[in-house]
Amino acid sequence: MTARTIDLNSDLGEAHGAHRIGYDEELFELLSSANVACGFHGGDPRVMERTVQTCAANGVAVGAHPGFPDLVGFGRRLMQVTPDEARTDVLYQIGALDAFCRAAGLTMQHVKAHGALYNAAVKTRALADAIAAAVVAYDPGLVMLAQPGTELATAAEAAGLRLAREGFIDRAYNADGTLVARSQPGAVIVDPGEAAERALRLVLDGRLRAIDGTDLPLEIDSLCTHSDTPGAVAILSRVRRELEAVGIAIRAFGRS
Repeated sequence: MTARTIDLNSDLGEAHGAHRIGYDEELFELLSSANVACGFHGGDPRVMERTVQTCAANGVAVGAHPGFPDLVGFGRRLMQVTPDEARTDVLYQIGALDAFCRAAGLTMQHVKAHGALYNAAVKTRALADAIAAAVVAYDPGLVMLAQPGTELATAAEAAGLRLAREGFIDRAYNADGTLVARSQPGAVIVDPGEAAERALRLVLDGRLRAIDGTDLPLEIDSLCTHSDTPGAVAILSRVRRELEAVGIAIRAFGRS
């Protein structure tokens, strides 16, 4: 059945101090959900508060975006942590962001792991279980945003969490449904037309072409474009316009 609504999400609030990362200010009006950095891979208390307040002003649903404690590597370097370390790190970050949500009068919608933490958890069940356990411990009503068919998605459902299935329109896929490593040619998609074509096919047909030509079945609830992808504003503008042109409403998955 053709989806009549879809969520558009992006990772926001990843600046820290005087360092700006991504196109946050230009993206708020294009999104329905935001994954807000919690201070470990990006963000700081001032950025977190400002990002949450701007989400509230624009009607954008907020989720926590916990990552590895790796500001230097922007959370994109794999770190060797135990499941218990991952669980407590994620729990800490969810609580930190929720303080700003509560101060802004918002209810947090979801949790989405960041970068290397996310990529490791889609393949490693022990790490996925640790993330899910942290979410359940904090608030079992939170939604887990994750790629479908992965260990992270399985762990979320096994823990009793609601799962929102995520597809990436600015990242290339391997034939097994994982993302092509950023170090590989063609891993990041920057052409707005190509991104919009991928978005339409994901929403209307539930399919996506992998980098080797494999046709992947992917049923999704949310489309992600990273805020630091070159041309992210043009990509999301084109995607939103083309989705709405065929009658697809943009709405946060927690509100559908």
